Amino acid sequence: MSSGRSANGREVQIPLQQVAPSLVAPLPITPPSHRSTNPWPPCDLTPQPSAPAGFQPLHGGFRDVFVEKPEAKYCCEACRRVLCEPRQTECGHRFCQSCINDILSHSNPVCPADREPLFKDKIFRDVCCHREIMALKVFCRSKANGCQEQMSLQQIPDHLNVCPFFEVPCPLGKCKERMMRKEIPEHLAWKCKHRESTCEFCMTKMPLTDLQKHKETVCPSFPVSCPNHCSFSSLPRSELTSHQHDCPKAQVSCLFHRYGCTFKGLNQEMRQHDSTFVAEHLRMMVKGNCLLENKVDNVKEELMERCKVLPALNSRLSELESQNEELREKNRQTEQKLANLQKMMSSHSETLMALEIELGSLRRLREEVETLRGTVDNVRTRLATLEQGGRSGSGSTHTLASLETQLNRHDDMLSVHEIRLADMDLRFQVLETASYNGTLIWKIRDYKRRKQEAVAGKTLSLYSQPFYTGYFGYKMCARVYLNGDGMGKGTHLSLFFVVMKGEYDALLPWPFKQKVTLMLMDQTPSRKHLGDAFKPDPHSSSFRRPTAEMNIASGCPLFVAQSVLETGSYIKDDTIFIKVTVDTSDLPDP
Repeated sequence: MSSGRSANGREVQIPLQQVAPSLVAPLPITPPSHRSTNPWPPCDLTPQPSAPAGFQPLHGGFRDVFVEKPEAKYCCEACRRVLCEPRQTECGHRFCQSCINDILSHSNPVCPADREPLFKDKIFRDVCCHREIMALKVFCRSKANGCQEQMSLQQIPDHLNVCPFFEVPCPLGKCKERMMRKEIPEHLAWKCKHRESTCEFCMTKMPLTDLQKHKETVCPSFPVSCPNHCSFSSLPRSELTSHQHDCPKAQVSCLFHRYGCTFKGLNQEMRQHDSTFVAEHLRMMVKGNCLLENKVDNVKEELMERCKVLPALNSRLSELESQNEELREKNRQTEQKLANLQKMMSSHSETLMALEIELGSLRRLREEVETLRGTVDNVRTRLATLEQGGRSGSGSTHTLASLETQLNRHDDMLSVHEIRLADMDLRFQVLETASYNGTLIWKIRDYKRRKQEAVAGKTLSLYSQPFYTGYFGYKMCARVYLNGDGMGKGTHLSLFFVVMKGEYDALLPWPFKQKVTLMLMDQTPSRKHLGDAFKPDPHSSSFRRPTAEMNIASGCPLFVAQSVLETGSYIKDDTIFIKVTVDTSDLPDP
């Protein structure tokens, strides 16, 4: 850092980064006639790992004036100057870093000293030579300005930070002047156009270049003359506005101009006008007041008319709000139906996938059965042929016995496949009719026959196919006593709900708490269905997690009287329909 003093005596610090460019970059400023031109050429401003910024030249070697002529070993073979960042080649010659880079940039580079080929990976930094060069004695770079100091090349940056003859820019920044460091105090005190100055009227501090504009435009204490050329020849700018109200020569309008007075004149004439035209001014005010009252009456009438319309508007608004509320409710119901449809579509798609898998297995089994049947037919044909030819030779007896054994084995396999096929048919029928949305539609055919079997005690009750609250939900079914059960035996149809053991019970909440609705469907367009609903008792064993295939049934022993059932519109084509619905709206996902 370097220091100097400004006009008001403050110390100004000048960093080397601010002043070093004077060594390395030519400026478009002509030096004063009493000072010789700085002979130093531009230097590289980019900091190198071993040298401060502004110390090394942009290209080639050092251009400093050495006290003693450097030895030839310290000179670059290319630029013949003292080496800057010396690099040594494989053939033993030294070059500046920038010089060797220029040589290597050509194709097939060779050493200019002995024409030996050069390779980048065989050129190294000569640290020892660099250390010796940095110790060489040189004159100050400001010698042309009068500095006679001598120092090692390595000490140049430190010296330039304090050298009084070194050229630096003005520390105020905006000024483009350059001067020797020792001239800074004088420059800041008298020569710099951007030095700090004080307005003698308002004592505000600012750069000298802004002082004149400040006085002419904004200084509140600067003396100005009255624009009306009254007796006040000079007054502060801040008082000019208030003076305009009292200036006897100011041109003003009458205070009653809003009521229609058109008089304009000087302040001193306005007083006489006010006293002379009092009656006229009062008439103008009365006239203006009458016009204002008429406008007020008109506004009142308009408001009254609008107030009459307000009740109708309020009623219309209420109607629109009620319609809007109805539309919102319909929209909510539509969204709920859409969500239910999406759930049903999802469950149906899962059921369809399961059905397709089962159907594929069923087709494969049928193909196997058909193959076995063909094999058995072939064996039987061969067996018949052998029996006819067996009578002519004793050797065929053993073959016949072997074929009989093979035929029996194939019959056994065919029986096993037929059993599996029947089981797959049953499972396919169950899957085909299964529901996964918590709703069961149970179709019971041959009502009269089944009712007679129940009365005779052959088949007391019937079980429906299973249905589910979801693909991974509760497994359930319905149980019906066509001749009644318990207190409804012989008089009523008894309908019960059964919780069955499912594959995903471990993931479901227990006990079962969903609302259950039982319904006998009316098959006429009137749709007067008979139904009952109940909430499960959490303490009942019927709704705990099943340990057997199904829990004890729970429901309505007096669901519907047989007289009502058989005389109404609930039986058609000897068929009844029973619907069971389980509420799944608050059922959590497993």
